[in-house]
Amino acid sequence: MAEAVEPIRWKGDRLELLDQRLLPEKTVYVTCRTADEVAKAIRDMVVRGAPAIGCAAAFGVVLSKGSPEAFEVLRKSRPTAVNLFWALDRMKKAKDLEAEAKAIFAEDLAGNRAMGKFGAELIPDKARIMTHCNAGALATAGYGTALGVIRSSKSKNVSVIANETRPYLQGARLTAYEMVQEGIPVTLITDSMAGHLMSCGEVDVVVVGADRIAANGDTANKIGTYALAVLAKRHGIPFYVAAPISTFDPSIPDGSKIPIEERGADEVTGYRETRWAPQGVSVRNPAFDITPAELITAIICEKGVILAPTREKIQSLLLSITP
Repeated sequence: MAEAVEPIRWKGDRLELLDQRLLPEKTVYVTCRTADEVAKAIRDMVVRGAPAIGCAAAFGVVLSKGSPEAFEVLRKSRPTAVNLFWALDRMKKAKDLEAEAKAIFAEDLAGNRAMGKFGAELIPDKARIMTHCNAGALATAGYGTALGVIRSSKSKNVSVIANETRPYLQGARLTAYEMVQEGIPVTLITDSMAGHLMSCGEVDVVVVGADRIAANGDTANKIGTYALAVLAKRHGIPFYVAAPISTFDPSIPDGSKIPIEERGADEVTGYRETRWAPQGVSVRNPAFDITPAELITAIICEKGVILAPTREKIQSLLLSITP
């Protein structure tokens, strides 16, 4: 079945990536014929979202015919999303590069649908679901992680509250776009409105994605997620993280060891051709933050649901699926 949103298209001799910088105004695909071009597309946010980055990198290896230089340039493209390194490590062991990249893509899509079904069991009828950033079809091979849970809950007449997600506006541009395309009611708010809506009883559940999950369950996700988790805890609202097994990183003991990418000042001082901050102002732009495991109600993955995640529960799940 074709996906309504195709962020990644493999054409045998080239990789076509939907340019997410131009959405929702324009639908344009960037053609990559080398690993260097794929790495640049990842670095420049043509493609973003941890699973999608992993898939794109795998096809980048195919384009390079597995050259050592390709692995190195792709590995350096973005530091926080562990799916990138997981995919590259898997490609290093592959005998048939194209078949392996296609398998990574297909498994991600199937995994998204599986976690969507698991997650939907946690979502009440007519739930008002808040989400942050974009963990949808655009961030994966298709269907989505957090938005996959929402898509799988569509029959429950759910609605979505999409935080705009400053500074790159993934919620405003991408999540809102996907939900409109899907026909799921969506309301867009600025990030700073989230606490007010929670205090007014207008949020039933929060569902977000993840870029890396440490061994103890601490989770890296788009900047602003930690604040949402604190607010959800204060207001007694379930806070769910949806992410594939490839996002778990047992080599990282806790969130303090997850590398946090710092991006350019221009993303904060303005947007596209518009600048609103004065010249000379200092800027911080961490792209991610860490949500401690104790603030997470459950982690939803393609193998099931980890309620009140702990190091022991995560280790048990990962051991159960180790070949």
